[in-house]
Amino acid sequence: MKPKIYIDGKEGTTGLQIYERLGERDDIELLLIDEAGRKDPGERKKFLNAADLAFFCLPDEAAREAVSLIDKGGAVRVIDASTAHRTAAGWVYGFPELSAARRRAIQSARYVANPGCHATGVIALLAPLTAAGLVPADYPLAITSLTGYSGAGKRAIAEYQAPDRPAEYAAPRLYGMAMAHKHIPEIIAEAGLAFTPAFTPVICDYYSGMEIIIPLHRGFIRGGKTEIRAVLEKHYANSVFIHLAEPPASGYSPSNAYAGSNRMELSVAGSEEIVLLTARLDNLGKGASGAAVQNMNIMLGFPEDRGL
Repeated sequence: MKPKIYIDGKEGTTGLQIYERLGERDDIELLLIDEAGRKDPGERKKFLNAADLAFFCLPDEAAREAVSLIDKGGAVRVIDASTAHRTAAGWVYGFPELSAARRRAIQSARYVANPGCHATGVIALLAPLTAAGLVPADYPLAITSLTGYSGAGKRAIAEYQAPDRPAEYAAPRLYGMAMAHKHIPEIIAEAGLAFTPAFTPVICDYYSGMEIIIPLHRGFIRGGKTEIRAVLEKHYANSVFIHLAEPPASGYSPSNAYAGSNRMELSVAGSEEIVLLTARLDNLGKGASGAAVQNMNIMLGFPEDRGL
């Protein structure tokens, strides 16, 4: 029998993207709730418990409520795209490229927390380097992330696409200036950091795409560009979606290069004094819905890249 899939929160940006990725597949059965019942706890409870696997594409509190609607003795498995459970006990952080052990944990997990978009690029770059001892856990990291406006949700999309929008929307806009972005806890946990990084996100005037930028002072790390690249190449040698690339020959690195894709490109550039790490991905793809479908494929025993 085909596994039954339910998307709780299909109307949001991530939910719609998951639905589009799954809508053409004939190896699953999508359970679709009526519009009138999509916010009714009783109706949601029925659909959640009728599914083999459910996606939560909800605000954090609604995701926590959704967990409470699942029968404790039931068999439904969950992929939560919210921030609610990314560092919670009993949940597996859904980044299969971190290690073979993590991939096995995702395969057998009942509850999987999908990574955040910014966190995906940061962790992809740093986790192998801290594990190898090249970047000390207590390195004082300063990280910048450029992102398309779709990651801010439906309201922001409408604001950016409005014909009478303010002129300021045409310029990159710094946000998260309190240095307390919601992705920081998962970055600390999964990248093996001892201190909170200075993380600066910037929203830009394009729909989707993302670039993570991490400069490292050579005097405070244990290795240069050659050693760092070798560790990253070895770590991702068998990855379906993550690959190493040379910095663009043009000298410019457009942050929307991987829009519409589930791929992520890592590169190592810089000088003898400062090593520059970058990750380019789609905030809606490998940074959200694409990663969720990838995790679903792993959990259900499908080829990892099916539908992606």
